Amino acid sequence: MPQLGETVADGTVTKWFKKEGETVKRGETLFEVSTDKVDTEIPAPADGVLTKILVVEGETVDVGTLLAVIGDDDRPESPTSGASTTSSAPATSATLARANVKATSEGGGPVSPVVRRLLAEHQLDASDVPGTGPQGRLTRDDVLAFVESRADAPDVPSHPPSPVVRRLLREHDIDASSVRGTGADGRVTRRDVEALISHGPGITATSGDEVIAFTKIRRLTAEHMTRSKATSAHTLMVREVDYEHVEDVRRTQGAAFKQQEGFSLTYLPFNALATLAALRDFPHLNASVGDDELIVHHDLNLGIAVDLDGSGLVVPVVQHADSYDLRSIARRIRELASGARTKKLTVDDMAHGTFTITNPGPFNTLMTGAIINQPQVAILATDGVARKPVVVTDGSGDEAIAIHSVGNLVLTFDHRVIDGAYAARFLARMAEILQTRDWASEL
Repeated sequence: MPQLGETVADGTVTKWFKKEGETVKRGETLFEVSTDKVDTEIPAPADGVLTKILVVEGETVDVGTLLAVIGDDDRPESPTSGASTTSSAPATSATLARANVKATSEGGGPVSPVVRRLLAEHQLDASDVPGTGPQGRLTRDDVLAFVESRADAPDVPSHPPSPVVRRLLREHDIDASSVRGTGADGRVTRRDVEALISHGPGITATSGDEVIAFTKIRRLTAEHMTRSKATSAHTLMVREVDYEHVEDVRRTQGAAFKQQEGFSLTYLPFNALATLAALRDFPHLNASVGDDELIVHHDLNLGIAVDLDGSGLVVPVVQHADSYDLRSIARRIRELASGARTKKLTVDDMAHGTFTITNPGPFNTLMTGAIINQPQVAILATDGVARKPVVVTDGSGDEAIAIHSVGNLVLTFDHRVIDGAYAARFLARMAEILQTRDWASEL
């Protein structure tokens, strides 16, 4: 399991793009990993053949765990997992990761590399196999004898669960045969067992209903949102904004922008730059909460919430976002959103955010009460912009009715550290920037 960030301790293999025996090329996508920070696709480290998959889809393992082996088409896998191969072909020894911990037998002694490899190949825990060596240590013959005896048993499935899954089954007193496996060749995965546990013993979906187990990212999103609501005193404030000044720029320069950049000029980059400018004037919103203290951040790292087609949310971050102009921040936001949806982001792309924008506006929403992205103190929702009648005043002070583009800025803030007046002045400053800034000169 690759190290995808300093704080990431484990990951879940969510999908293999190759099967055992298939040829792989260095750099092509080999498998997908889900962590508590990000979902990402991992490329093959070398050319060769995927000779063995050791961790099945749905299984969560520690960073450094051996996931699979890539070898030559005509060369058997090396019998040792920790030593260098004697072959001169680099692909023979290429592996996705190597285990950082040594397996131990039930008697407590470390097992040999050969035994470790056999245990991994047959998805066994060292504690499952009785050892006959000195002090109960496992030997190669012990593992082979155990595998042979299990194969002779008529009621043992041909694709036994992984050690992690077996532990879950034992802990919850569940018979593996009672769980419908959704893994490769019907193998029972950790997700299958957790789905059964979450519905309680003996409880199944009623006729016509579909039970969909939470994915890892959905579980993490749920945990993060629940924790945020339990932590912060969420308060909502809304400011209506006249976007006609912005709309003039989009109307006159939008076609040229799309031709040059390959995508449309939306309201989001305008809102992003207005947010950043207003945060300089109201820095207590660019902050996080410590131990009875407010930590004000001098860097402006703007998070943009991205929906993953309904499967969850991630928040990639534009680092040092105040260094961007209108065109470049539009480009960077698009790059990050595309990377999130194609699972190309790294943990670094998700780190160090100081303020977050969520943008449901393309779906013509009216007002969104977003949940604060902890440990930040506020989040801004930029809702739909629509043509509406407004009162305008001419140079003589006379009022008239005109049709303008109007939308709402919705700020959710933590009332433990921010008061309503401060939040209101921030939104007023944002509205002023959107309605008066010389946006055309930035394109």
